[in-house]
Amino acid sequence: MESGHFRPPPPRGTTVPIPAVDYAHIRLTVRDIAVSRAFYDSVFGFDVAYEAPPADAPEEQKEQLAFLFGGLIYKFPGGLLGLRPVADAGDRFDEDRVGLDHLSFAVADIDALKSAAAALDELGIAHEPIKDTGGESILEFRDPDNIALEITSPS
Repeated sequence: MESGHFRPPPPRGTTVPIPAVDYAHIRLTVRDIAVSRAFYDSVFGFDVAYEAPPADAPEEQKEQLAFLFGGLIYKFPGGLLGLRPVADAGDRFDEDRVGLDHLSFAVADIDALKSAAAALDELGIAHEPIKDTGGESILEFRDPDNIALEITSPS
């Protein structure tokens, strides 16, 4: 499949858009799976749904989970979040390049957002002050690969 080529859509009414109802997962490319896993475990505490088997695992198991590319997939309410360790050691995320801008997670209310800020403080993770954007409040911070993360709540 060739990427980067897009034809304008046919006239309205001649085709049906794909009826997606939600997203299933997102996978982030990371430099060091151990560092990223420690970060996401400590910040979010998601359950692991799939994890790459160890080097001494049976070949059948390694083949079955080859799609993980040495990473893991977390399960959280609403979807899956994967970490894939294939980035160059010197590479850093930049939301100004083509691709992902940021990843945002939702919490129930402003009190949960304030608790999230306190948890980041306790973990020593730098973050921006909570911002009220008019109806929604956001807490911005970055992961070890500089990927922009947000936690949002109703204001």
